[in-house]
Amino acid sequence: MAKIVPLFSSSSGNSYYISGNSEGILVDAGRNCKQLELALMQNEIDTKTIKAIFITHEHIDHCAALRVFAKRYELPIYGSKGTLDALRKSDKVDSNAKLFVIEDEIILGDTLIKRVTTSHDASESCGYHITTADNRRCSVVTDTGFLTASAMSALKNSNAVVIESNHDVEMLKNGPYPYVLKKRVLSMTGHLSNIDCAKVLPELVECGATRFMLAHLSQENNTPRLALDTAVSVLKSAGIKKDSDYTIMTAPVETNGKSIVF
Repeated sequence: MAKIVPLFSSSSGNSYYISGNSEGILVDAGRNCKQLELALMQNEIDTKTIKAIFITHEHIDHCAALRVFAKRYELPIYGSKGTLDALRKSDKVDSNAKLFVIEDEIILGDTLIKRVTTSHDASESCGYHITTADNRRCSVVTDTGFLTASAMSALKNSNAVVIESNHDVEMLKNGPYPYVLKKRVLSMTGHLSNIDCAKVLPELVECGATRFMLAHLSQENNTPRLALDTAVSVLKSAGIKKDSDYTIMTAPVETNGKSIVF
């Protein structure tokens, strides 16, 4: 049974546990070690089942626990060369950390993990496409100003999708952020909006995706209801029915025990 468990998802921290049968990986570790351990415990996830941590980029909301957690559980850390270099330079990993560059894809136990290109204001940011032992496929694509060809290819080859639906454009434009930050979020190296996320969902359903998790929602410029309503509306317009053709949820800021089985 393949499963995605959202542990944290927002600008205050991001982490997902993805498992096949008896083992899994973490994608990002963006809260402190104690908080991450507690979230795993709340979901009855044994740390011994975690085989590695895959980091999408070096921003603190994706790697806050990395230095302590990886050392405590002797876990290897995977990422792009740019990301790993940035983690070293900013002292976000222990000097003896086991760091491995993932150029394209690797096999870890019974799981295949492929790196996916994203567009963010970080050092070689990425997402991941995971294939489990029973050939179930999922993708995690967040923190991207637009969906690259690499990202779209991965998403279209997935049964389950964790995709960024960061902000409502009007909320952002009229909200409290300073102009420079608004410009950053809206840029091609910023974050994916609700509508930009929603527009690709019908194509993903047509390609076989049936499980969606809207992720990295801004707590200042979005709401779970807005993100869901935007996605469901676009899918409905394409003649795709919620709960019969697909299921959809928002990733919680902090784990609530919910997950996607795919």
